[in-house]
Amino acid sequence: MRSIFPVQALLILLLVLSGAAARAEPLRELADFAGVRGNQLVGYGLVVGLDGSGDQTMQTPFTTQSLTSMFSQLGITIPPGTNMQLRNVAGVMVTAELPPFARSGQRIDVVVSSVGNARSLRGGTLLMTPLRGADGRTYALAQGNLLVGGAGAEAGGSSVQINQQAGGRISGGAVVEQGVPLDLGAGGGELELRLREADFGTAQRAVRAINAEFGRPVAAALDAVAIRLRGPEDANERVSFMARVERVQVTPEAAPARVVINARTGSVVLNGRVTLRPAAVAHGNLSVVIDTAFGVSQPAPFSEGRTVVVPDSDITVQQQHGSLQFVEGADLMEVVDALNALGATPQDLMSILEALKAAGALRAELEIL
Repeated sequence: MRSIFPVQALLILLLVLSGAAARAEPLRELADFAGVRGNQLVGYGLVVGLDGSGDQTMQTPFTTQSLTSMFSQLGITIPPGTNMQLRNVAGVMVTAELPPFARSGQRIDVVVSSVGNARSLRGGTLLMTPLRGADGRTYALAQGNLLVGGAGAEAGGSSVQINQQAGGRISGGAVVEQGVPLDLGAGGGELELRLREADFGTAQRAVRAINAEFGRPVAAALDAVAIRLRGPEDANERVSFMARVERVQVTPEAAPARVVINARTGSVVLNGRVTLRPAAVAHGNLSVVIDTAFGVSQPAPFSEGRTVVVPDSDITVQQQHGSLQFVEGADLMEVVDALNALGATPQDLMSILEALKAAGALRAELEIL
């Protein structure tokens, strides 16, 4: 039997062509007002109505304890020591994000994930589950039928599964009980705008654009992220002021040259500002070939031995020599052509780009995920 395992696997090279000139965007695409943010909610609940694919209660005692506690609240008493075989029930964690300005009665989506050994949550119904914030207070109640994206089938001891079925979603499955109060403009109408990407140039441009929009100095940059605004004290006028600020058109500074390397998948991403100084690169391929042959060892007559199969493996290392190649590129397409001329796989490009960076030939920041 012959098996070949190349040291460098052939993976996908992803090149993002973002070299176009920066264009003006509304500020709501670049920044957010301080305090306007979502809040994470979490809760523990039970999913019922499963078709025998729930938790094995002997291995997940918390499911039985939860069901016993729920029964007691409903006026049903379970005798102590009762061995409940509940294959149609599963203990789950429920998560959601409470959006800013959420009010009582609004609905939000929830994600339901199994915490036990349930095989599938398909067809299940989540019972009423309180969702709490980091302060321990209940902000929403979740309940409803799950939508599971995976699929599976089994028969005769064989099974097949597409995607995972231990989690699902409920669209609009939680009702908000109370919102998180937001205090905007508490100090005499003063507001703070925060850029999503820290950049001194963009902050300066935003301040100039806002002041030009209102015709007076209402904005001042605090640093590369925060911009202080002088808004009206009246709540209604303040909302109009914030809406007007969000509509201001700002041209952000171009992003710095950056190369992002995902070492797990072998993906390499270059933005449009990456350039290469003149350099010479040699690249060669290395592979390991394992050739296995199976022989039979026959014992001598009347020796009471056993006939066994003996593998015989032959391992060889093959290396392809590479000659020096000249690389240089002033824009993204020239960089792409230069790297493609090396004939390197994406996995090889990781080492090549790191070497070019160390040699000072690559004008970009390296970010390894």
